[in-house]
Amino acid sequence: MAVTFTNGRILIDGALHEGVDVGIDGGRIAAVGTGAQVGKIVDLGGAILAPGFIDSQVNGGGDVLFNADPSVEAIAAIGRAHARYGTTGFLPTLISDDLDVIRRGIAAVDAAIEAGVPGVLGIHIEGPFINVARKGIHAAAHIRELDEDGYAALTGLRHGRTLVTLAPERTTPETIRRLVAAGVVVAAGHTDGRYDEICAAMDAGLSGFTHLFNAMSPLGSREPGTVGAALGRADSWCAMIVDGFHVHPATMRLAMRCKPHDRFMLVTDAMPTTGGDRSDFELQGRRIETLDGRLVDSNGTLAGSDLDMARAVRNAVAMLGVPIETALQMASATPAAFLRLPGLGRIAPGGAASFVILDEAGVRATWIDGVCVFER
Repeated sequence: MAVTFTNGRILIDGALHEGVDVGIDGGRIAAVGTGAQVGKIVDLGGAILAPGFIDSQVNGGGDVLFNADPSVEAIAAIGRAHARYGTTGFLPTLISDDLDVIRRGIAAVDAAIEAGVPGVLGIHIEGPFINVARKGIHAAAHIRELDEDGYAALTGLRHGRTLVTLAPERTTPETIRRLVAAGVVVAAGHTDGRYDEICAAMDAGLSGFTHLFNAMSPLGSREPGTVGAALGRADSWCAMIVDGFHVHPATMRLAMRCKPHDRFMLVTDAMPTTGGDRSDFELQGRRIETLDGRLVDSNGTLAGSDLDMARAVRNAVAMLGVPIETALQMASATPAAFLRLPGLGRIAPGGAASFVILDEAGVRATWIDGVCVFER
């Protein structure tokens, strides 16, 4: 069905424009301009129409944890929970687990994409090929070497994009090069790697950094570490959890002075509590509870977040001091570029008709591929 969005502020290439209509048809953007309005008219009433948010790190939502239930039904439930907050594209994320769980998760994502589950773009496999010294909440028992069985699992997805978070020092540049050649997007995370090891991995094709500053070797005076490599290379993408708990806002503001803002992207690292009814859940035999807005285990270790993308955008404005236009780009165009998804993250003819409508009260509506999947 043809739809025209009118009377709003449209985010186009990082700037908000008034007096512009956006026409969609068949799940794609048909026209952007001041032409004749066709089909159903959606009066935005001055609200913002922005590209839908793309979250590359979604462990769960709606009281569902992907590790515990790697199924099509779980993916759909997680997607519905996050759509309430403007997320129109996401990677269901598995933290370190057995290879069988990874294979089941990949099969579920393939089946979800084939079934047309709204929003699912692929899978994020965060571990188990990480460094136990920087494991965070990941269970040490699941951490393993990246061998041929692991490589076969990581390259098993048939539809969508695969993002892998690994510790570069626990593998080789040759293996990273093979993964990238197979179409995998490789990021560094849960790593204790030295600066030279991380740079060698980037030369081999590693292009991103998972939750910058968290669970990685820090910037030091004599050893720049993973953080130094991430901020020193303008061609890498850095994901940040902007919740006020994972990283101090001043630290994030300093980081954003090191490279262009379009190389920083927002992620939630969301757990089942996001969009759910419960304030606690079980993660691989451990009870995770909400404590003053943080998700922690009994030892106080952070276990993902209760964040959603709409709040991440608001926090980026409030904590990082960036304009709303930049924060919206960090939630849409930047992750789309990082994941090499050219049809997403922009409002332009031919792109996906996946939008978020924002007013002073928050997310008013979410559209995925031309269909309204949430309306307040």
